[in-house]
Amino acid sequence: MDIRIEEPYWLLLLIPAAIYMGFTWKTSGQRLAGKGTILFALRCLAIIALVFALTSPYLTSRANEEQILFVVDRSVSVGGAQEKADEWIAESLKGRKENQSVGINSFAGSFRTDVKLTDSDFTIPDLPELPDRDDATDLAKAIDLAAAVANNKVATRIVLLTDGLETVGSVEQLLPKYAGGRVQIDTVLLDQEKTADASIALFDTPKTAYEGEKQLLHVEVESSTRTTGELIITQNDEEIIRESVELEPGTNRFSFRNAASGKGLLKYEAKLIVPDDAILENNRMLAVTMLEQSPRVLIVQTERNPSAIPKLLDSQSIDVNVMNAAELPESLSGYLGYGAIIFDNVPGHQVGENKMTVIEQAVKKFGVGFMMVGGDESFGLGGYFKSPIERLLPVEMELQGKEQIPSLGLVIVMDRSGSMSGSKIILAREAAARSVELLRDDDTFGFIAFDDQVWEVIPIGAVGNKEEAIEKILSVPANGGTDIFPGLLKAYEDLADSTLQRKHVILLTDGQSPMPPGYEELIEEGRNQQITLSTVAIGADADWTLLEELAEEGGGRFYDVIDESTVPAILTRETSMMTRTYIEDDPFYMTVAGIPLWSSLFEEGVPKMNAYIATTPKQTATIVAESHKQDPILAEWMYGLGRTIAFTSDATGKWSGDIARWANYPEFWNTAAARLLPSYREVPYIITHEGGGTYTVTDSSRKAAFLDVAVVDESGGEVPFTAEPLAPGKMRVTVDADPGLVFFGVSDDQGGLFEAGVSVPYSEEYTYSKPNERLLEKIADRTGGELLEEGDDPTRVFRDHPYKSGEQTTIVEWLILTALLLFFIDITLRRFGLLKGVAAKRRAEPVVEEPAREQDSISELLKAKKKR
Repeated sequence: MDIRIEEPYWLLLLIPAAIYMGFTWKTSGQRLAGKGTILFALRCLAIIALVFALTSPYLTSRANEEQILFVVDRSVSVGGAQEKADEWIAESLKGRKENQSVGINSFAGSFRTDVKLTDSDFTIPDLPELPDRDDATDLAKAIDLAAAVANNKVATRIVLLTDGLETVGSVEQLLPKYAGGRVQIDTVLLDQEKTADASIALFDTPKTAYEGEKQLLHVEVESSTRTTGELIITQNDEEIIRESVELEPGTNRFSFRNAASGKGLLKYEAKLIVPDDAILENNRMLAVTMLEQSPRVLIVQTERNPSAIPKLLDSQSIDVNVMNAAELPESLSGYLGYGAIIFDNVPGHQVGENKMTVIEQAVKKFGVGFMMVGGDESFGLGGYFKSPIERLLPVEMELQGKEQIPSLGLVIVMDRSGSMSGSKIILAREAAARSVELLRDDDTFGFIAFDDQVWEVIPIGAVGNKEEAIEKILSVPANGGTDIFPGLLKAYEDLADSTLQRKHVILLTDGQSPMPPGYEELIEEGRNQQITLSTVAIGADADWTLLEELAEEGGGRFYDVIDESTVPAILTRETSMMTRTYIEDDPFYMTVAGIPLWSSLFEEGVPKMNAYIATTPKQTATIVAESHKQDPILAEWMYGLGRTIAFTSDATGKWSGDIARWANYPEFWNTAAARLLPSYREVPYIITHEGGGTYTVTDSSRKAAFLDVAVVDESGGEVPFTAEPLAPGKMRVTVDADPGLVFFGVSDDQGGLFEAGVSVPYSEEYTYSKPNERLLEKIADRTGGELLEEGDDPTRVFRDHPYKSGEQTTIVEWLILTALLLFFIDITLRRFGLLKGVAAKRRAEPVVEEPAREQDSISELLKAKKKR
């Protein structure tokens, strides 16, 4: 048994303590004789015990226990060597001793325990692939987690089987933590058998180009063998180059010239097709080029409502592109080529939630301007309540004034059959929940789900507690068959006898259903009771013929949905049309104030307008113009990096009235476009790829004190990243994204804004490299382990560990208790005496009286007084 201390520097306190003790002993003299010596010794011992307690001492009891942890690299770069690793472990287990526990773990970018530490015999199980992140190798994380799994009081040997090619983290920074301690690390070199493989190592295109300019596309291909293949290059997913190539071992370079065509951001992709290629993941790489041109504005319209705005914009200075809502791109790159996007009377269900999310990111992170123009299918009537588009606008769809809103009864009948599982049921439930949020507390609401029977989830009645109603809706599962009629019958029966001003049923289904003869009779009787019906057919399997007929007979609207993400907008629109009187159609003159760029257009007067859609301005929005009822007609604000504008009247003249015949009407729309277009920097930032997912962003003008970076993928999702400032105007950004295209939005304190698409290459795991034997040797050397190579005995990992394990028992509490006891004894002896015998001896000694001396003293005092 040994005694050890953790914080020896506290022992320095013994120096002043010793000086004090020596000084006290020397100056106290004969007072410390006898009883005083014992009391002095007790106090000194108490002080020494307290000082020693501060050093955190503990006792160690020696033990012979050891634990061996195998940590196996399962990343892509190891490949077929994983089977050899399992065989190597099985062979090494023959050398295991009785005092040794064994565990097996796997790692790549993540970590998994395959066999928990055990002192029992076992066989290596069949191990599945890691569930995620096998395209990375994080040695530091694997060692740290393995050490955490082990008992921290027992001698431990980690056996690391890997090729040493780390792609994440830095194991060298971790090694000092395990140098010379109880943890040794043995390393075993795994070398994947080299197979025939060809990969695209580099694909380079110009960062910027002018339309029609011949640009150089450069491709480098690494090949391990002599072979032939086919190289394909696409621009914005359209093939522009296809060429057969002969590959030699090593680096092969190919260059092509291509005239830049298109608008905005050009996405290029190089693909390599080689027969019998070992790794397919490294045969694809992306690059981007930005075409320099006039500012571009995208006008979004519908076939039912063609836009009048394109003819009003100045085509000499603005490149105007018109697109139907159903044709909107789904990826972020489809929007970043535009400086502004204008929705002209576009219903939300033709856009869909996914595209709205991408547009929101384009505005918020990359400064693209956005404007919504009113009409009978826009704002609240377009189903934008609680949507990403509502978030970015300066107005809300919910109205503040509700005193004139008619009483409403709404019943939603939703298909919950098995075919609705997945995203269908999720989006349908979310849509129904949004409808509840639009209702007033005293509105009447019911929610019926059906499969092959009817489920009354929320009985018809006053809405009351909305949170409770939403919770019930979101808990509805998908299961069973499909029978529409009983659920629809239940909804009509619930609304039939009510005296509400508006009664509406919304039916959602994705399947076929039996055709009982009662539909026509039910719908006709419902119309006599002023009940209307709208239907939503979800997917290609829905009985759209029946649903369209039901909606037509029921006096409602039919929606044929292919993209399920449009369902929330549909139900929001339906509920809004029932619950709100959005359209204000009393002619009026708007009041203009605020921004001079706008107000200067109306210096000679304000034209009369006919109608608008009522909205509620957000708290920080700037109201440029408002109606006679103080509703916003024109409002704007900044949403992230982009400016957004809401114009609640229309562009056709039907609602906007005299303003459409106004001399400054074209200038009105050109002013709107100018307000929307972002302020891009003349000199862009330089984005340099350092390797993997790491990039350096530099302000070449050196004017920016700091940089703010946002990273988004093509679907509009925010990409996790870490940012490390390197210097003023310079930053290192490491993104955690799958191979493909991501977009950087960079802004600074000078108001500058820059956007760029960058390619995240495939992981280095898919590139053949020789094992890093030097790193494995360093790991073993720094931690007292060994590098075991091919031909070495695997049982060496079970050799005796130089560190002897043992239980540690702290004695701090005992020392403190001892010090307190000594102090207590000291105080007791000082108060009550040393021993009973000493006290008795004192009582037995005679008292010596000195009366004569006392009398002599009095006589001397009297003589002295007489002399005075």
